[in-house]
Amino acid sequence: MSTPVFDPPALESGALRVTPLGGLGEVGRNMAMYEFDGKILLVDCGVLFPEEHQPGVDLILPDMEPLKDRLGDIVGLVLTHGHEDHIGGVPYLLRMRQDIPIYGSKLTLALTTAKLKEHRITPVSNVVREGEKRKIAGFDMEFVAVNHSIPDALAVAIRTEAGLVLHTGDFKMDQLPLDGRITDLRHFAKLGEEGIDLFLPDSTNADVPGFTPTERQIGPVIDQVMSKTTGRVVVASFSSHVHRVQQVIDAAVNNGRRVALLGRSMVRNMTIAEQLGYLNVPEGALVDYKKSHDIPDHQIVYMSTGSQGEPMAVLSRMANLDHAITPGEGDTVILASSLIPGNENAVYRVIDGLTKLGANVVHKANAKVHVSGHAAAGELLYCYNILKPKNVIPVHGEYRHLTASANLAQQTGVPEENTFIVENGTSVDLKDGEAWVSGQLDLGFVYVDGSSVGEITDADLKDRRVLGEEGFISIIVVVDSKTGKIVTGPEIHARGFAEDDKVFDKIRPKIVQALQEAAEKGVRDNHALSQVIRRTIGRWVGQRLRRRPMIVPLVIEA
Repeated sequence: MSTPVFDPPALESGALRVTPLGGLGEVGRNMAMYEFDGKILLVDCGVLFPEEHQPGVDLILPDMEPLKDRLGDIVGLVLTHGHEDHIGGVPYLLRMRQDIPIYGSKLTLALTTAKLKEHRITPVSNVVREGEKRKIAGFDMEFVAVNHSIPDALAVAIRTEAGLVLHTGDFKMDQLPLDGRITDLRHFAKLGEEGIDLFLPDSTNADVPGFTPTERQIGPVIDQVMSKTTGRVVVASFSSHVHRVQQVIDAAVNNGRRVALLGRSMVRNMTIAEQLGYLNVPEGALVDYKKSHDIPDHQIVYMSTGSQGEPMAVLSRMANLDHAITPGEGDTVILASSLIPGNENAVYRVIDGLTKLGANVVHKANAKVHVSGHAAAGELLYCYNILKPKNVIPVHGEYRHLTASANLAQQTGVPEENTFIVENGTSVDLKDGEAWVSGQLDLGFVYVDGSSVGEITDADLKDRRVLGEEGFISIIVVVDSKTGKIVTGPEIHARGFAEDDKVFDKIRPKIVQALQEAAEKGVRDNHALSQVIRRTIGRWVGQRLRRRPMIVPLVIEA
């Protein structure tokens, strides 16, 4: 059942309106809009990667329709960290208005700037760090260090006359992080003492009991796997996972191997991370991919993209024999990442393909080669108890994650009526410590398909699925414009059918009969005649062949 759509009323004086534009009911395209005193502050602008039922789509963006008529009211964009599901949509936002000021940590802005350079956009960047405060219009921002699977992640506390809001971004509470930078619970506690009026926590692992394991557990496992491999090692991970790449480099050096980076985004991001000091690369540890073929198999590690089974990524191309590197007997492939919901089938196809080639495939299900970057239930309970928020909007997760996070909040004393399990487009207003749902915008998916943005619709995707799953039938008929009698045809051509075209010989007389009956009734409109053909052959194909193909009739007047 769809949620009723109703526009929120004009914002009360002194009230803050929070509207998620993406990231709720899904893991990706995170974006939130904060509105106060006629001005808008945005937090994150990410992308969602397509699933199998969205063929041909490259990326999915937040629905930014509510911003189009208010671009001049936007006073800033805060980026919590440098993952694609939080920064990937920034180029598409800045196409609408290029001078929106962006706030983020040094690494986050460096990764964003490199992405924008590909779109020929130069951003207005403002580097911030933990403990720093910035004021933009009526928004007083304070940045807090949080630990995540990428360095330099920040939570943001937003103060307005309406109250204090804490938006965590992605975080966990790794107590032994590789870079020594923990989630600053002392800062959280100070904010809690001040009084959190609204809390928006990362909820991705809210349904996972206990605590997320520490990153330090992964390095020894990768080292051990490498030591037992006689051939090449291929490690696939997210192109922005600096900590994982660091562990791979360290393990490679320990085992007398060198590392070649594969994938444009991997090379770009790790070059930036090394230049800024977030990635420690011993001299000689990295080798250019073009020179890696001269290195013996037992001395090389390939660090690649494609851990989510993306069709055009390096790992999928290896599995499909569409890459210069073909893992085989004696080689090991490590998938050092979690499975994003919706990608399971694609990932397991890649695992099967690599296994069939003879490679030893190591992944999260059979070895400790990945830990999550998100807080589990135990960590979220700590946060709720430290902060004691008056109101909670769980964000970043599918519906079950949001529900689990809300339940944790209620267990720590947050009243049920103050926990808001909402959808993208739901506006929640805050004033004097009280929060309420004020409206529901009609938001959808914005598909990036090649060079087009927002032009592909759900109906187009349905047509693509039908073409791929059920096949295609075209029928051409030439009729006399005056009498409506058939001059030529019907010619029937099918694609995507196992049956020979001769199977349609049985339906041709029925089409002729249906057109003759329509002509006798005085039907001459080509569109109406096309619908007669579509209904006739559609019923027959459904009953006889058990198929529902795309049917394209073409009626030509003679």
